[in-house]
Amino acid sequence: MAAGPVAAPAPAPSSPPQDSASRQAPSPVAAQLRDDLKLMESAPYADGAPAWVIQDPITNRFYRIGWLEYECLLRWNLPPAQVARDISSSTTLEVDEEQVLEFAQFLDQHNLLRATPRKVAQLQKKSSAVKWKSAKWWLHTYLFVRVPLVRPQRLLEATSPWVAPLFTWTALWLLLGASALGLMLVARQWDTFVHSFMDMLSPAGLAGFALALIVSKTLHEMGHALVATRLGVRVAHMGMAFVVLWPMLYTDTSESWRLRSHRQRLAISIAGVATELALAGLATLAWALLDDGILRQSMLYLATTGWILSLALNVSPFMRFDGYFILSDVLDFPNLHERAGAMAKAFMRRKLLGLNDPDPEPFRPQVRWKLRLFAYVTWLYRLTVFLGIAFAVYYFFFKALGIFLLAVELWWFVAKPVWTEIMVWKKRWPEVPVSKRALVWGFAAGVLALMAFPWSADLKAPGVARAERQQAVYSSQPARVRVMQAPGAVREGDLLVQLEMPDLQARHDRTQASVNTISRQLPQLMGQAQGLDLQPAMVQRLQEQLAESRAIDGEAARLQLKAEFAGQWTDVDQHLRAGAWVNARTPLGILVDPSSWIVDAYVDQQQVGRILVGANASFWPQRWGTSVDAVVVEVDSARSQQLPYAMLDARHGGAVATQPHEKQALPAQALYRVRLQLREALPQVRELRGTVHISAERSSWLGHVLQNGLAVVIRESGF
Repeated sequence: MAAGPVAAPAPAPSSPPQDSASRQAPSPVAAQLRDDLKLMESAPYADGAPAWVIQDPITNRFYRIGWLEYECLLRWNLPPAQVARDISSSTTLEVDEEQVLEFAQFLDQHNLLRATPRKVAQLQKKSSAVKWKSAKWWLHTYLFVRVPLVRPQRLLEATSPWVAPLFTWTALWLLLGASALGLMLVARQWDTFVHSFMDMLSPAGLAGFALALIVSKTLHEMGHALVATRLGVRVAHMGMAFVVLWPMLYTDTSESWRLRSHRQRLAISIAGVATELALAGLATLAWALLDDGILRQSMLYLATTGWILSLALNVSPFMRFDGYFILSDVLDFPNLHERAGAMAKAFMRRKLLGLNDPDPEPFRPQVRWKLRLFAYVTWLYRLTVFLGIAFAVYYFFFKALGIFLLAVELWWFVAKPVWTEIMVWKKRWPEVPVSKRALVWGFAAGVLALMAFPWSADLKAPGVARAERQQAVYSSQPARVRVMQAPGAVREGDLLVQLEMPDLQARHDRTQASVNTISRQLPQLMGQAQGLDLQPAMVQRLQEQLAESRAIDGEAARLQLKAEFAGQWTDVDQHLRAGAWVNARTPLGILVDPSSWIVDAYVDQQQVGRILVGANASFWPQRWGTSVDAVVVEVDSARSQQLPYAMLDARHGGAVATQPHEKQALPAQALYRVRLQLREALPQVRELRGTVHISAERSSWLGHVLQNGLAVVIRESGF
């Protein structure tokens, strides 16, 4: 992350006048400029107007000013009224005392004027206060803090001659060619590449990805620093920034505002992303050429880090990352976020409240609506990102601290900006015309009514349709196939699969031989003197052998797998021929009754309470153009602990998210099974994945939000 230029927007000559309470600025005669400030000519504005930059060497901040402010500085030893008259008489600018005072207030707010005794006392009091005892200091430190680590200027100046060949057209074309070749080679091994990428989800893979991220981001910041040094910009320091406790490298290139060409500033802004993409391109080529091993896996980490994070994160112009500064430099539009936001707020106040607020800056109509649109998209994008960060912080820490930090995130990033604007509306409410007041209240009441009205009726959920009666046929133990019924229609009691066990047959033969032998010996014992004494033992032996024979016959009968009902015998493995061996986990086939079908749907626990037995429903099979009517026949009272249908698993293209790194399909969220009875049979006998639409009890969005919020409070109230 490169530290972007910090340039406070100077008031434009056409800035609207402020009220008298906010114009209490020191007179230029009473408050002189600081002697250590530097004034440098800067690149002109986009409309060609001249611009200058004031550098504050103490804070290393730069303030871009226009022609009016420059003329004021040339006459700063004069009273405000005389400054305005002299500028109006000697230039084409029309200036009044109000604008001079506004500029003086701007300089005073940023401590660019010599401190008066009162100002010195305020600064001393502020500096003597123990900041870490302030809750506000802790809050700002938690949200964002920079820690300078190194002053790399000497190292950068020594390194620049060595990296100079990289800034040539030859190096650029070679790099583009290597990257293109790498992408083409990876495309030919795409399955292998994706499989290797999935291996990164292991602990060792995540550790390697983190190491690659450190290397990639370090080179990213070096790219900013080297290009800045090459263009004559001093890099004050490099270090670590913590954004909501998340570490990020940064480079202070704020002195790039001394450059007159916005193209040169653009080169510094884009250098980090270009370095990462170049590294990713070379790593992609290296992965395609290397053999399997640690080095090849390392190249995969570098490639994915550069391609994914650079393109998905750094290029976005809606956060203050490289993409924002790149866009600002391309358009030559400093402080894009702040100026676009000001335009959007003024537009909302005019249209919604009827206030007579002019645009903060004069732009052409086609520029105005683009700035407003950019501001609205930025607000929506940041809302999504900040909500994600808030809940990530909540889940990262233990419960008590997570709840507190979640509240801080939601207040500071989401609620506080909205609340600030609402307070402005409240303060200026007396200025709102009566018609606009009625419109605002009516709009608010309408939105509330729409939120509270029970619109939602149909409920959608993923499901699988299958025959109501089906018999999955498996062997009870390892056995050999003797006869296999061909797929097709069968009647109840028909033989589906006949199995045999050679050792079972051998046991049967031995037992039968023993029974025959004992049966022959028993009559002979009757004629012997000792026969009566041996007879009980022989009878007991015979009974044992007969019991063994019956048990063997029972096991043999279980190897005769018959149809429990009439239906279609299907899903028969064609490779299971006579003589093939199977075990207890080998599916032999499925017998289905195609006359009656059911659907097992899985509904979120927040919605299952709206479903009643007997409700009408419809099932939309995947890739079918028509639906099949159904009725709800059963709603489980307990959540499903396991997902029995692999085709619903998100890992196999389904819609149900499951726990990662688990062999069994365990739903990531609490789901309840809802069983539906189809009113007509499906034309095919295979299981079908699809979506069910259930006519549930109506509910409102507001009620749903309140119910979920109360559920979260109850769930999280126990520590």
